[in-house]
Amino acid sequence: FFSDKNIFKSELHQKISYDYVTRKDFSPITSTSQCFDCLLIPEDHQSRQKSDSYYMNENTLLRPHTSAHQNEMISKGNNAFLVYGDVYRRDEIDATHYPAFHQMEAVRIFTKNQIKHEQKDLIIAEVARDLQQTLEQLVKYLFGSDIQMRWIPAYFPFTEPSFELEIYYQDEWLEMLGCGVIHPKVMELSGRDTEVEYGWAAGLGLERFAMKLFDIPDIRLFWSTDQRFISQFQAGKITKFQQFSKYPACYKDVSFWLNPTYQENDLYEVVRGIAGDLIEKVELVDHFVDQKRSRTSKCYRIHYRLSLIHI
Repeated sequence: FFSDKNIFKSELHQKISYDYVTRKDFSPITSTSQCFDCLLIPEDHQSRQKSDSYYMNENTLLRPHTSAHQNEMISKGNNAFLVYGDVYRRDEIDATHYPAFHQMEAVRIFTKNQIKHEQKDLIIAEVARDLQQTLEQLVKYLFGSDIQMRWIPAYFPFTEPSFELEIYYQDEWLEMLGCGVIHPKVMELSGRDTEVEYGWAAGLGLERFAMKLFDIPDIRLFWSTDQRFISQFQAGKITKFQQFSKYPACYKDVSFWLNPTYQENDLYEVVRGIAGDLIEKVELVDHFVDQKRSRTSKCYRIHYRLSLIHI
């Protein structure tokens, strides 16, 4: 899509066509400066917590997003680029979340004279329009023009304005990507002149795009070694997934009192550590507040299914 100049992407792209530089060789081991400081993510932000990210030491971690390489790429003068890579997050357990997945970072930078506006707010609006139009065309290119999608206003420290794009999948709205107009301070930290240069950035969850494209109902399947799954697909060919498990889901409920430092992602890590991919979903089903003793308990339902086990 991005490399084929015959595919319509946006009205602005028709006038100003760039070749996208592609990188997929960056190490997933990154610094807190790359992942957070260069992206204006404050010290107290949730994504910096050890309950959210996989730290190797105080200043080194497995990247939680491919945006970690944005500063380096922009600093080297790239005005249109894609970065692919594996990313790692401590996250909830369900059919669309997994602690390791793949992202694609897409970035496009324009100069003021390319946009033909003098007012800063009009320039930003034009960049945002190009961003949304490009990503809408990508979704239509992959899934067809009748795909249901919607834009949701969002907040990211490194973009302003910010958006999330959702598609309708398996009877609910599923977030596919986060994006926005690159914050001027991020551009400054990358050595760019914010009086004349503006850009947009987007981070796409590749497994979620593949789930929709191949009708794969559960993100855990991408990590399966079961030949009943692997043998259904061939490189360069889109094949709809055929369900092979006849085992129904079963569940167990577990409840406990919370301590003051409780973080839900820590529970998910314990569950994954014990039961691995047997777990299909963990959901909060009840909570109780003991007013007399000033304490709270929560009850979680742990769903198991054998569909991903090699037998």
